[in-house]
Amino acid sequence: MSARAAISTTADAGAGRRAIVIGGGLTGMLAAQALAGEAHVTVIERDTLPDAPEPRKGLPQAHHAHLLWSGGADAIETLLPGTAEALAGRGARRIPLTAGMVGLSPQGWFRRWDESNYVIGCTRDLLDAVVREMTREHSGDRITVLQRTEVLGLEGDASMVTGVRIRRAGGAEDVLSAGLVVDASGRSSRTPQWLGVLGVRAPACRVVDSGLVYASRVYRAPEKTHHMAWPIINIQAVNRGEGPGQSGVILPVEDGRWLVTLSGTKGGQPTGSNDDFLPFARRLRHPVVGELIENLTPLTDTRISRTTVNSRRFYEKTAVPRGFVVLGDAVAAYNPAYGHGMSVAALSALTLRDTVRRYGWADPGVSRRVQKGVAAHVNTAWSFAAGSDVFYPGATENGPTLGERVAARFVDRLIHTATGSGRVARGVTDVMTLQAGPHTLARPSALVAAIRGPLKPPLSQPPLTAEERRALAAT
Repeated sequence: MSARAAISTTADAGAGRRAIVIGGGLTGMLAAQALAGEAHVTVIERDTLPDAPEPRKGLPQAHHAHLLWSGGADAIETLLPGTAEALAGRGARRIPLTAGMVGLSPQGWFRRWDESNYVIGCTRDLLDAVVREMTREHSGDRITVLQRTEVLGLEGDASMVTGVRIRRAGGAEDVLSAGLVVDASGRSSRTPQWLGVLGVRAPACRVVDSGLVYASRVYRAPEKTHHMAWPIINIQAVNRGEGPGQSGVILPVEDGRWLVTLSGTKGGQPTGSNDDFLPFARRLRHPVVGELIENLTPLTDTRISRTTVNSRRFYEKTAVPRGFVVLGDAVAAYNPAYGHGMSVAALSALTLRDTVRRYGWADPGVSRRVQKGVAAHVNTAWSFAAGSDVFYPGATENGPTLGERVAARFVDRLIHTATGSGRVARGVTDVMTLQAGPHTLARPSALVAAIRGPLKPPLSQPPLTAEERRALAAT
């Protein structure tokens, strides 16, 4: 069934057993699936959802590399069993970590230890399309999608949200009542303004802006690599160096392609020029990204994005009305370099499902419990993204806090140790992939390992295997 065929404007249910999800993107679809077992769900999407893996108007960042870490992939599989198989059948790559990564950290090259976690490599368009398809397959008629429909505001008062006011595609305005409303509308969320109308103080907000710009192109991968377990190539930025932070990643995606994304902060940003793309890649801390794509055929022009600000709204500390929850980028949006947005969204949707199941649909504390559970996932991603970007000049008004400085020194030491210690590398990867919380890195064994430092000497070159080098030599 196509996305358009799933539209129904007449489906009805008792308002107390109806949920409304604002936004039909990845977060919104996962949230709808999370609630579909408890109520009829109406998803309100202002744009038109494509029928296939195609660009979506409200998601310009889809052109850039997106990482779905194993923590998020496992959460999606729990909500939508069979998604991993469906993605694999469409060409998505399951890339083991750190065995499938050639990565240069600020402290040196990572070794390719045995698998402990993984990442899914595919385009954002494919991931979103498969999640939409799987949601339709699993939900039956329990989810209605209203496309080309805009939410104008919330209904209710400071104590309880009872629904939303909408403007339909033809211009007619209406009120939809619901027992639960979920804002999954992304970075452009208007919830702070909507809550203000209801008499609720807007949540505190922290913004960390490094001035990061992304530039991406898709290349035809070397033919010899099409059927290999090709690794991610990742040159990370140094956030406390003398100059701007610059990075580059090659992500193997479906259909024998490499999605190459370059980035730079203020004073070192990439441009949208095709002629500048390769030289920028070669100027990174190590030229391997440029060397690998130099003789490849580009399949697209360069596309850039400047929507990279880290912003977090502390809804878990706000008196949010009953019957209302905020998820995904509407809560916190991150520097995409760390790839946590999708995984946090998936884990948050799973928290929504489990909390509603445990405490019951009508429990007055459900919204507050969900928001606190979401904050736990956000904390981990925020510590990586904003906790790094805060050190770039001008990223915040007052610079990093004392706590951020202390945490950064500890993380630096852990990463340095991880370049030569498989056990510490696995611990760091557990947290990076959102399979574990940051507290696991403060265990006595991790602290002792960090004090000792790496057990193996540093690598001087990218740890490509002999087979990988032969495949490249054949191009």
